[in-house]
Amino acid sequence: MIALVAIGGISWYVWQLEPADPIVDRSEVWIDTVKRGPMLREVSGLGKLVPEEIRCVTAATEGRVERLVLEPGARITPNTVIMELTNSQLEQATENAKWDWKAAETSYEDLKITLESQELTRESDNARLESDYQQALLSYDANSELAKDGLVSGLDLKLKKAVIDQLAGRLEIEKKRLEIMRESITAQLAVQRTRIDQFRAAYDLKKSQLDQLKVRAGVDGVLQLVSVEVGQRVAAGANLARVANPNKLKAELKIPENQARDIQIGQEASIDTRSSIISGKVTRIDPAVTDGTVTVDVALETGLPRGARPDLSVDGTILLERLEDVIYVGRPTFGQPDSRIGLFKLDSDGKRAVRVNVEFGRSSVDTIEVKKGLKSGDRVILSDMSAQSEYDSIRLD
Repeated sequence: MIALVAIGGISWYVWQLEPADPIVDRSEVWIDTVKRGPMLREVSGLGKLVPEEIRCVTAATEGRVERLVLEPGARITPNTVIMELTNSQLEQATENAKWDWKAAETSYEDLKITLESQELTRESDNARLESDYQQALLSYDANSELAKDGLVSGLDLKLKKAVIDQLAGRLEIEKKRLEIMRESITAQLAVQRTRIDQFRAAYDLKKSQLDQLKVRAGVDGVLQLVSVEVGQRVAAGANLARVANPNKLKAELKIPENQARDIQIGQEASIDTRSSIISGKVTRIDPAVTDGTVTVDVALETGLPRGARPDLSVDGTILLERLEDVIYVGRPTFGQPDSRIGLFKLDSDGKRAVRVNVEFGRSSVDTIEVKKGLKSGDRVILSDMSAQSEYDSIRLD
């Protein structure tokens, strides 16, 4: 009976004891010291280098891809031929336009000769009429002298004066007709010249389209992409290739949506190309969210390192602001800005840690502001301690 009472008493005592603190291997947790001072607020994201200047080469007219002259990666100039297209209908239309133009020029020359011949005929007629008029004047003058001596009657003198007046009238009319004829010739030739210009313009257009079947780059750069294959038919305006200037690159970063809200144009940034760090500034923020990220463009302000090329993977960090005097600590695994979580704070000898509630403020890539719950010099565990969530304290081994 005494033994039973003793066993019961011991059981009650053990039941009253609190569970022992779990032991955690010190080497398996991340311990950081709370600090006070300046803190940089930054966000980071993965991205790539992309050209600032990209030109899409399109088909000027419908055609079939006859030959690919270059492959992606080739250095090119504005007149470099990338590929050759064919279009038999365009070739025939160009030839027809050429003959229409030549026929119009021939018609112009024929019309010009005809009109000039008519003008010469009228000028000849006017010259004869002018001669008749001058002869009539001389005859009248001579008869006027004779009439003074009574050798020519007054009637004959009047008749000669009438002939002079008639010839003068006819000569005036013919001069006006010749002037009108010349104006008409100018107008007719101008109309024909306009037709020639129209046919020439049509031919030049067809010829230009025919020449553009040899697809040229149009800019200096590197051929990035060829979008078609030999034998493929393409419509006018279809994308055939893409050309980029490899000497003018920018960084295109993908920033998590929840970190992008404080990013502004003009903020400083640094781009890690794995071989060097390039400074830059934010130039564009995409207004849309894609797959939980926001695209941010960063203009590079220093020279590109050796080996930098389009589509090179990079890491980017954007400086949001400089906080001059704050209490901060390394960012815990589940630490979000403006949140409250429980952290294990180490005691003075570092062998035991007690859970404390910590209120966070603004955050950066790997640090976060402490608003309440910790002071400068405290040491806390920042690792994921969800396995010890039921304990208020732990021991470190």
